[in-house]
Amino acid sequence: MENNRKKILILTNHSYMLYRFRKELIEELMKNNEVVLSMPFVGHHDDFINMGLRCIETKLERRGINPVTDLSLIKFYKKMLKEEKPDLVITYSIKPNIYGGLMCSKLNIPFYANVQGLGTAFQKQGLAQFVTMLYKAAFKKVETVFFENQVNADEFVKRNIISPQKETILKGAGINLCEYEYKPYPANEKPHFLYLGRIMKEKGMDELFEASEKLHNEGESFVLDLVGFFEDEYKEKVSQLEEKGIVKFHGFQEEPRPYYAAADCIVMPSYHEGMSNVNLEASATGRPVITSDIPGCKEAVEDGQTGWLCEAKNADSLYNKMKLFLGESISRREEMGKLARKKMENEFDKALVVESTLKALNVL
Repeated sequence: MENNRKKILILTNHSYMLYRFRKELIEELMKNNEVVLSMPFVGHHDDFINMGLRCIETKLERRGINPVTDLSLIKFYKKMLKEEKPDLVITYSIKPNIYGGLMCSKLNIPFYANVQGLGTAFQKQGLAQFVTMLYKAAFKKVETVFFENQVNADEFVKRNIISPQKETILKGAGINLCEYEYKPYPANEKPHFLYLGRIMKEKGMDELFEASEKLHNEGESFVLDLVGFFEDEYKEKVSQLEEKGIVKFHGFQEEPRPYYAAADCIVMPSYHEGMSNVNLEASATGRPVITSDIPGCKEAVEDGQTGWLCEAKNADSLYNKMKLFLGESISRREEMGKLARKKMENEFDKALVVESTLKALNVL
């Protein structure tokens, strides 16, 4: 295998996220290849260094388009690619995909891109056209693009960014079934709904708060646990709901597993996702999930069996599903959680996702 050893450079916008969701893939890549990481150091980069990886700190503004900082990122990528001379490059997230992709094309370096959801860039008309144009230029020579659901891939084909031959669909990042073990169903006095993620509009917060208040006003007994950063606009609302005894706010937590284990049901009413890791983690833990009936969420749930699908941006639909859950017996809830775990074992095992990725990268 030594003579097939390749130098692989990975470009991403977030060291914390890369470690959380791609550590197992990187471990496999390291077995027969030299792997170098380029990313902003925002958590877990020391863990990568302890794994024996060389990490190149990369300044990158994740949100918005700023010609000055984006131009310096392009120059940085060009210089780094010339110095590192990788055999292949793997990119994650929009700026590494576009700017890294453009530089790889220019320098004739084979690269593989990961599109983890379409994000806000494709929601706004003018911005969508601009981003489409950038993606078209960047992906002209891409080897393959990994998508987390078929609908996102179809969107790229429809916009003529890539041909269908260039798409590879993965089951998101998959779920590590050893790290996310099945946990016995809790015996909470009141049912606990858990929302885990950024507390922001696009994750369905307005609908979640409206549905929760309605249930509370009807005399339903439950707690909504919130785990994650807030966006400032929700600070006041969260405080109000805490005072009413509807919500318990836990802030951002590095280790989510105890929160999944303590919950009766996880709620993820997001507007758009590549593949919701929260749904996979919750299901692997053996908990029913209420989530939006959209690509990136619905794949993880068998409606009425392992959880419920609600209409995105619809507080009444979410309320109805939360009420349905509260009407179920403990044994039925527990049974749904067991079926959710089984679905993860059958379809979303991270080992299978890693194997599919290595196959597409041609480094098996």
